[in-house]
Amino acid sequence: MTTRTITSSVLRHLFPAFLLAASAAALWAAWLGWDQHRDVHPDGSITGPYEAWQVIGLVLTLLPPVLWAAFRRHAPAAVLGTTAGLAVAAWYDWSDDASGLFAVGVALIIVGSLAATTFLCAVTAAPSGAKAHRPGA
Repeated sequence: MTTRTITSSVLRHLFPAFLLAASAAALWAAWLGWDQHRDVHPDGSITGPYEAWQVIGLVLTLLPPVLWAAFRRHAPAAVLGTTAGLAVAAWYDWSDDASGLFAVGVALIIVGSLAATTFLCAVTAAPSGAKAHRPGA
């Protein structure tokens, strides 16, 4: 194997992960990054800064890139790239919290995105994997 072949192979496997990480971070910025205002309700309770529609929008716009990667047999890139992009974006967005509890939130983002993208990739890959292993296919 030549150096060029090795480099080409590494880039072919890493590019989808980098693309998904960049997409996840950019989508976080588009949906959540601009909203830093907490809402104070008449009863004194505080919510925010994000509304449910923002988080739902983020999840729905992350679906196409994750599904694209899963259908193209890049499930590890879909899982790890999306998780890394969301984790970096959340860390950047929340790191000004003086209490340090933002790290717990980032950890929950990591666990949740790992679980969700792994499940989505497994469900997406299952039908195509079943066809590939069927006798006579």
